[in-house]
Amino acid sequence: MSNLSNIPRPEYPRPQFVRDLWLNLNGEWDFQLDKTNEGMEKRWFENPQLSGKIIVPYAYQAALSKSGCTEPSDWCWYHRTFALPSTMDGKQLILHFGAVDYQAWVYLNGKLVGFHEGGHTAFSFDITPYISAGKEQALTLRVYDPLKDETIPRGKQFWEESSRGIWYTPTTGIWQTCWLEAVEKTHIKNVRLTPDIDKGTVIVEATVAGDYAGATFEVDITYKGEPITKNAFTVSHSYIRLEFELYSKTIFRTAFHGGGMAWSPEHPNLFDVTLTLTKTSTDTVKSYFGLRKIHTHEGKVYLNNRPYYQKLVLDQGYWPGGLLTAPTDDDYKKDIALTKEMGFNGCRKHQKVEDPRFLYWADKLGFLVWGECASSPCFSEEAAARLTREWIEIIERDYNHPCIVTWVPFNESWGVPNVNFNKQEQDHTLALYYLIKSLDTTRLVISNDGWELTKTDILGIHNYRHGHKDEVAMYNKYKKDLSTLECLLKSLPADRPLYAQGFAHEGAPVLLTEYGGIAYKVDGTTGWGYTTVQSAEQLLDDYARIMDAIFASEALHGFCYTQLTDVEQEINGLLAYDRTPKCDLAKIRDINHGKGYA
Repeated sequence: MSNLSNIPRPEYPRPQFVRDLWLNLNGEWDFQLDKTNEGMEKRWFENPQLSGKIIVPYAYQAALSKSGCTEPSDWCWYHRTFALPSTMDGKQLILHFGAVDYQAWVYLNGKLVGFHEGGHTAFSFDITPYISAGKEQALTLRVYDPLKDETIPRGKQFWEESSRGIWYTPTTGIWQTCWLEAVEKTHIKNVRLTPDIDKGTVIVEATVAGDYAGATFEVDITYKGEPITKNAFTVSHSYIRLEFELYSKTIFRTAFHGGGMAWSPEHPNLFDVTLTLTKTSTDTVKSYFGLRKIHTHEGKVYLNNRPYYQKLVLDQGYWPGGLLTAPTDDDYKKDIALTKEMGFNGCRKHQKVEDPRFLYWADKLGFLVWGECASSPCFSEEAAARLTREWIEIIERDYNHPCIVTWVPFNESWGVPNVNFNKQEQDHTLALYYLIKSLDTTRLVISNDGWELTKTDILGIHNYRHGHKDEVAMYNKYKKDLSTLECLLKSLPADRPLYAQGFAHEGAPVLLTEYGGIAYKVDGTTGWGYTTVQSAEQLLDDYARIMDAIFASEALHGFCYTQLTDVEQEINGLLAYDRTPKCDLAKIRDINHGKGYA
């Protein structure tokens, strides 16, 4: 077990791959900005004399970090010491970082352990050879996050010094949990779980590290405490692939009547999995999966082989005190609960690779997630390579989460500003579309959400041109543009074509994936939105007016409203930045259910 007292974010950080023996390294670290990049010359990795303090896992720009630093700096350093508990004696030690933005050099006891590039994905290093026996261990981190480099996938993090428009405060350095894990020399390195609702099976793929010859691999699957299968196999290769029956020829376990064992927002059923590898010692990992299928057919999205109308909300994943880092694990749970309370069944996690703890609660509570990655502002070969590497790591980390039903590699041509006519940028979107499909056959992929799409599984359209309530002509045009497939395909939201040159609609389902953005300030702060109202009643009226146009459409098969919460200067959330509801959430729910409101 970890030391869980008096540290922030104490929960186990990797809920899809759980071991018992771990040490949470969040809490107070030494910290210093390095504006002139002098740390390497002064060999801070050997003798870090850092003048400040920081609370990990909050970025130094976040209030909860208590760093006291607000000025921009491309370079910064972290340092702390820790003692190994006796329970880890003789084990192999793996150091994990949930996410560090953007480049990180990791040193232990003055020696370079490894380097990682990518601000949104997890990485780890085997630090066993660098341990100083019988002493406190000195862990040092050097971070490079160049503010002005627009080839970096930075999403909503602004590269100027003050937030404005749709751009927010940047995040530098450690922003997810840092932790240490003790494993056996022969251990399970990773696991990939692929359920098949049509066959009623799950494929278990695992990789074994160390001397696997003669080891025993056991898989124990249960469903709500009921045993499903338990089998042991002799390991003959470092890669293991096994398939297990789940239905056992029982009709009510299938999705034929009701939901059966299937996972959905209405019935978030999960199977628990325990994997055990035994040789001279035993390694045990706990995981889970949901029996879930997503596909498209004749212009509709199907969940578990039935048409499913997605009612999503755009979620930026920012918090006032923590920026990209939720203050507590309960904050993830609260956001999902409030969203479902309003009658939404999922979210599009916008320009952010969210913490696995959020995905865990989405799995547990029943909540669809569209997984998106931070985009770079501009296009270059370097930017294309950086984004591609991050997507490989995203899918490796999050593949097992049933809540994720769609991947969104591009948004509104960010990072591919000339994709409408530029063949190289079009090829980049195609390359990522097919790369993601090659790594993950279980989910849908949208090539460029909003407009100027290339190859895509969903036609996601962004259209905010519904106007104020007194702009009747604009609203009538908006309603007409949404009314039929023919009108939708002719529309030019933001004066951009829906498909890039050389591409056309091939029958993909059409969803309105950004709209709304109704600004209503409740705390006296200034801000902006796409339209503005002055009261909770006006907010409900305007929301109902826009939703009437959506529900009147013969062609739309879902929507994503902008947005869940206010973020900094953007005050177009249904909730304030601190998650205070701006209106009666039950009335939003009634509108989302097509009932209107009284």
